[in-house]
Amino acid sequence: MLWHEITVLATEPSQEMVSHYLYEFGAAGVSVEESWTPDKPRDTSLGQWYDKPLNDIRPGYAEIKGYYAEGTDIEQVVSRLKAALEELPEFGYDAGEYAVSVAQVKDEDWADAWKKYFKPLKVSERLTIKPTWEAYEPGEDEVVIELDPGMAFGTGTHPTTALCLRTLEGAVRGGETLIDVGTGSGILAIGAVKLGASRVLALDLDPVAVSSATENIKLNALQDVIEVRLSDLLGILNEGDKPGGEAVTATVKPPVDIVVANILAEIILLFISDVMKVLKPGGIYIASGIYKNKEADVEAGLLAAGFEIIDRVRQEDWVAFVAGKPKEDEEGA
Repeated sequence: MLWHEITVLATEPSQEMVSHYLYEFGAAGVSVEESWTPDKPRDTSLGQWYDKPLNDIRPGYAEIKGYYAEGTDIEQVVSRLKAALEELPEFGYDAGEYAVSVAQVKDEDWADAWKKYFKPLKVSERLTIKPTWEAYEPGEDEVVIELDPGMAFGTGTHPTTALCLRTLEGAVRGGETLIDVGTGSGILAIGAVKLGASRVLALDLDPVAVSSATENIKLNALQDVIEVRLSDLLGILNEGDKPGGEAVTATVKPPVDIVVANILAEIILLFISDVMKVLKPGGIYIASGIYKNKEADVEAGLLAAGFEIIDRVRQEDWVAFVAGKPKEDEEGA
């Protein structure tokens, strides 16, 4: 089968917005490759090693590729994409001197090609992500997440995912219930349980992500404690109240101890009040996927909703917030 491949060359800070648009316009999968040059620092604080070679991508830019099924009106997609890129400054992003190109590729040319770059990755002192096709001997007390992300976002290599995993490591003490909003490959849901959470509800709007997360959860033998559902943010939690609505099962029901969301800052701002409603008093909200230019907006949104800022963790130009629901709400909950 042939696929249309749209390649966008744009600034690294805009890559998540570009990926979002590619998916919104019907992409079956998206891949991102950042520039790797001799002068670009690589984090080796945890002994990480890098198999990805240097490339000729313009420094500070990334190539974001979206794949569309044969028969797609690709000219219309490109037109909509270019219009969206032009509007990015209105949202505080700048794609720079971007370029858009189109090619046709075969299944085998892209579906598995990225795997050669995905090696076992140590994201914290305890957590290591291991692709299913790689051999790896874990150390003592090392927590290993088996992963085959397929076409879903989330391998741990992106700063926002690594930030979330490290933040979860500090937040999970044992026995917590958790909701993972925008689960992607399921990596955060799996990591949470392996760190000690008792049960997780993993939600995503993308059917590809739901399928990928379900398979990864089976790979880690956690299907009895992680429920994956198709949902627009936390919308499914209200479905049971509607005529003919389908409620979530008994795996996880609000209020919960922790909510984690690794998604765009603009989306985080849309449902902060909903997160407050599903958390227990004293519960924790971990919000990642936030580029530095959106940090103040997200902080203001969290404070306006009544959250307390407990911590913020940074990696490169990305920020993750740890926010708490005040305990004094307990009597009125």
